[in-house]
Amino acid sequence: MQVLTVLCHPRSDSFTAGVAHEFRAGLAESGHGGELADLYAEGFDPLVFPPDEPDWYQPKRFSDAVLAEQARVERHDAIAMVFPVWWWSVPAMLKGWIDRVWNRGWAYSQSQLRLEQGLLIGVAAGTAKNYDGPRGYRGAMEIQLVQGVLDYCKVRNGRLELLINSKESDAMRAELLLRARALGRDFARETVEPS
Repeated sequence: MQVLTVLCHPRSDSFTAGVAHEFRAGLAESGHGGELADLYAEGFDPLVFPPDEPDWYQPKRFSDAVLAEQARVERHDAIAMVFPVWWWSVPAMLKGWIDRVWNRGWAYSQSQLRLEQGLLIGVAAGTAKNYDGPRGYRGAMEIQLVQGVLDYCKVRNGRLELLINSKESDAMRAELLLRARALGRDFARETVEPS
């Protein structure tokens, strides 16, 4: 399986980048391939200007930058997005990539994505109590990101995996990196148990 891994973090030496690299190492262990799209390192522009604004009345030709990103997605069977959780969601860069690239007429409406699997890996400093407590942050993120993006665009087998407590200790970060590798290694198996 060819998996596009989309990394969104401003620092290439961040823990989030380490998670993406371990995830990709796990993919390779299971014989999967695919590209890494490092949005910050590549200088992706997340701002939507008129050429890439959704058009509700007629099909349109998107900008060359967006067409290139759409072609990159189409070269893959599945997608994984790796990001730090900021304000209980994805960073603006990743949201802008989705806004610009996953456009009407290509990702939804007249057409849908043909991706067999979609995985969102959020790296979070908070605890399980923060995410699974009475405010329901995990559930809110699942509604917004899994239902509102992956399901809406007909990505099959979409889910959110939160790697929580990432600031707790070196031992916890090592455990989370092992979890990221396991997510890659087990990516194509529908029986992966969420943590």
